[in-house]
Amino acid sequence: MHVSFSTILGALGAMALIATAAAGGTPLSQAQAEARLKPNGITASSTGGCTNKNNPKCTSYQGILSGTVEAVITLKKASGCSALVITGGTETGHGSGSGKSHANGYKVDLRKMACLNNYIKSTFTKIGNRGDGYPQWRAASGNIYCDEGNHWDIVII
Repeated sequence: MHVSFSTILGALGAMALIATAAAGGTPLSQAQAEARLKPNGITASSTGGCTNKNNPKCTSYQGILSGTVEAVITLKKASGCSALVITGGTETGHGSGSGKSHANGYKVDLRKMACLNNYIKSTFTKIGNRGDGYPQWRAASGNIYCDEGNHWDIVII
């Protein structure tokens, strides 16, 4: 059997694409993300009372990765909190949008609450402060939880 070099490269590229997609999951629509989050006791709150991705006063799920949604659901269940509130999603206003960013669906902001604060600080490993001085904790999964004062900034690895 003869297999060309380009066929092998194409197959390797496809495998890399699948591995990348599996790591972060697939982008979801606002409705798809809400359909997964709400039944698990996770809601959104925004200063504008809206979900428009292009409005920084909104909290949008448009384009959030399925892996990020699943990680938030897992966190909620593990923490023992009866509910969680997402205060920042994929909407504009969270910086450059490169890499594992809010804009690319890898990050969420969660409202601070005693059950969540206690769970993160007692379960995960404190890894020191971020460049801006905010303290961070790392889960065994690699996810990073940063205490930004009035909310948790979470990056899903």
